[in-house]
Amino acid sequence: MTGVPASAAGGSSQAKQAKQAKQAKQAKGPAARPASPTVAVSADGPAAEIGADVTGAAPDEQGTLRPARGGKLAAAAVNQASVWNIANMLTMLRLLLVPGFVALMLADGGYDPAWRSLAWAAFAIAMITDLFDGHLARTYDLVTDFGKIADPIADKAIMGAALICLSALGDLPWWVTGVILGRELGITLMRFLVIRYGVIPASRGGKLKTLIQGVAVGMYVLALTGWLATLRFWVMAAAVVLTVVTGLDYVRQAVVLRRQGIAERKAALEETQR
Repeated sequence: MTGVPASAAGGSSQAKQAKQAKQAKQAKGPAARPASPTVAVSADGPAAEIGADVTGAAPDEQGTLRPARGGKLAAAAVNQASVWNIANMLTMLRLLLVPGFVALMLADGGYDPAWRSLAWAAFAIAMITDLFDGHLARTYDLVTDFGKIADPIADKAIMGAALICLSALGDLPWWVTGVILGRELGITLMRFLVIRYGVIPASRGGKLKTLIQGVAVGMYVLALTGWLATLRFWVMAAAVVLTVVTGLDYVRQAVVLRRQGIAERKAALEETQR
C-alpha cells in the first residue's frame, strides 16, 4: 500500500479545520448590533425619546454610541426652535420699539406735533402687542423661559421710557413718574422674593391699572390742547390712584402668601419629626 506523506496529511487536516471554522462563522452571522434608538414624537410637545441620545448619537460596529456629525448642533436647534414663536416675536418687537419711540419723542426738541404723533403710534403698537403676546402664549402653549423674562422687561421699558421722556420735557410731574415706576419695580421685586411660597396672580384691578396707564400716557404723548388736555389730566389721576391701590393690594397678598407658606412648611416639618 502506498502511504500518504505526513506533510500532505497535515496540510489536508489544517485546510479541513479552516473550512469548518469559516462555515461556523458564516452560520453564526455578524455580531448582533443594538437596535437603533426609537423616538416617539408627540404632536403637542417635544419628542419623547426612548433609548436615544439627544445629541444624535448612533452605534458603531462595536455597539458604542458615537455622536453623529452635527448631532449637537441639531439638538440645540430643536431646543431653541420654540423660542421663535409669535408671542416671543411680539415681545421682541416691543423691545425694539423702545429706542425708536424715544428717538421720535425727542425729535426736533420734543414739541413738534408731527413727531409726537409718530411717537404715539409706536407707543400704541407696543401697548397692543402687550395685550396679545401673553394671551397667545397661554392659549397656544407658547410659554418659554425667554418670554417669562422678556415680557415684563418689555412692559416696564416702554412705559418707563414714555414717563421719563414726558417728565424730561416738562409735560408730566416727576413725582408721578416716580410713583408709577417705583410701584412697578417694587411689585416685581416683591414677587421674586415670595415666589418660593407661591405666585401672586395678576388681579382685575392690576389689569385695569395697566389699561388706564396706557391710555393716560398715550394722551400725554399726543400734543393735546383744550378740553382734551384737561381730560388727560383726570385720566392720569385715575391711573395714579389705581397704581397705588393695586400696589397695596399686591403687598397684602404677598404678606398672606408668605404667612401661609411658612405655616405649611412648619406643619410639614413637625409631621416629619413625629
